[in-house]
Amino acid sequence: MREEELRRFMKEVQGEAGAVVNNAVKESKYLKALQKKGLSVDEFYRYLFSDDNAAHPSSPGVYQDMTAPLSHYFIYTGHNSYLTGNQLNSDCSDVPIIKALQRGVRVIELDLWPDETKNNVIVLHGRTLTSPVKLIKCLRSIKEHAFEASPYPVIITLEDHLTPNLQAKVAKMLTKTFGNILYTPTSESLEIKEKEHEGQKLDEEAWSEEVSDHEAITNNHELSEHYQEEDPEGGDGKPPIEYKRLIAIAAKKMQGDLTEALKIDTHKVTRLSLSELALEKAASSHGTELIRFTQRNLLRIFPKGTRVTSSNYKPLLGWMHGAQMVALNMQGYGKPLWLVHGMFKANGGCGYVKKPDILLNDNPDQLFDPKATLPPMKTLKVRVYTGDGWRFDFHKSHFDTFSPPDFYARVGIAGVPVDTTMKQTKIIEDCWMPVWDEEFEFKLTVPELALLRIEVFEHDLSDQDDFAGQTCLPVWELRTGIRSVSLCDRKGRTLKSVKLLMHFDFIFH
Repeated sequence: MREEELRRFMKEVQGEAGAVVNNAVKESKYLKALQKKGLSVDEFYRYLFSDDNAAHPSSPGVYQDMTAPLSHYFIYTGHNSYLTGNQLNSDCSDVPIIKALQRGVRVIELDLWPDETKNNVIVLHGRTLTSPVKLIKCLRSIKEHAFEASPYPVIITLEDHLTPNLQAKVAKMLTKTFGNILYTPTSESLEIKEKEHEGQKLDEEAWSEEVSDHEAITNNHELSEHYQEEDPEGGDGKPPIEYKRLIAIAAKKMQGDLTEALKIDTHKVTRLSLSELALEKAASSHGTELIRFTQRNLLRIFPKGTRVTSSNYKPLLGWMHGAQMVALNMQGYGKPLWLVHGMFKANGGCGYVKKPDILLNDNPDQLFDPKATLPPMKTLKVRVYTGDGWRFDFHKSHFDTFSPPDFYARVGIAGVPVDTTMKQTKIIEDCWMPVWDEEFEFKLTVPELALLRIEVFEHDLSDQDDFAGQTCLPVWELRTGIRSVSLCDRKGRTLKSVKLLMHFDFIFH
């Protein structure tokens, strides 16, 4: 294949624009071969499987409008960010906080309690056997690692179980630790601010700080008051002014039903927290009201209390109702986290993804209804050609002791209910480099909320099928044509060598 033939392939098969083609060819590590003798079949095969030909681009990086109000974004959100394991007796540490920030998480949750002396503040999961970590250690780690993965604001939510005198200590701790990178509100309008010049130091970056109360929703959708320990010094229980001034968006504290809670206050921005169970009920009975509320205010969803193993819930229900902060336990693994990893690959992996216009349309007659049956907007055609790399990343007896593995792939969509589906290839027996060559079609009514799920398993006749890799990609950022797809392990870490070769195409209706 000569240089001109590669250009033709990239334009006609891959659907690349001329400027992209010229740049890609110019920077190709195969350029000398192209100019001298052309690419051999093996070299072209290696190019197809290379990261330069990935289904999800590493560029253009952050490309969405980053100056809109905070309520216009999905935000990468952690739950109980300090826990290393389960919710009952694992250690509390700053290590999972650091790992979350390095992955691009933008909302860190800390639970604040008095220590045994009642004179200092610790972080732990209250009324459990979890071991504490000092608040100051968590704050210093946040400052050190906040902007390693993204230059955009980090939001800290504090579940506060402190007396006023300890709240005053926390205020001093926050202001001393973060200095002038700490955002303090001067108005009710919060916009994302990115760094103005390249190479700015950490203390010149934008920083959002949210000090929130702990809310819960009962089965009757009543908002319970947050728990607060009595002031041993006999104070009136009101937070000191130096603490209150750090609150960027106040959490909504009120009694009443959900209709009352979701009323829009045109004079100020608020935040509401719902458990996953409360969200399910609210989505069923107050779906459009949720979406209207989230067009201006923040909605946070958190796991139900019975998830003691730090398991997670499906995040799509929150996103399709406009919830900005769909909080998951980042220390675990499983399909819900895979979906979160996929969502926040979008927009350059900066931790903020602009909500689609359908969720921001405030026309009362055109509010989005996730349960509505809409006509398909486009069809995604996916062909699964082949896979390779397991022979390098896994021991030869990892899947089968005495024979090569029997791989099959599963491909599907996670999105609004009518779009959600999963399909499966045939099983290719006794082969480290399976060739499936199967095509699937997915009709998408809301492609702006669709995530492409890809999983590979090894078929086992006598036991549960063995996991062999997975990934999740935002459909709206897929590159068409023949592309390589890197697979990840259960925890979302990219496998060194394992990739699929697939073809993507869109048919618009």
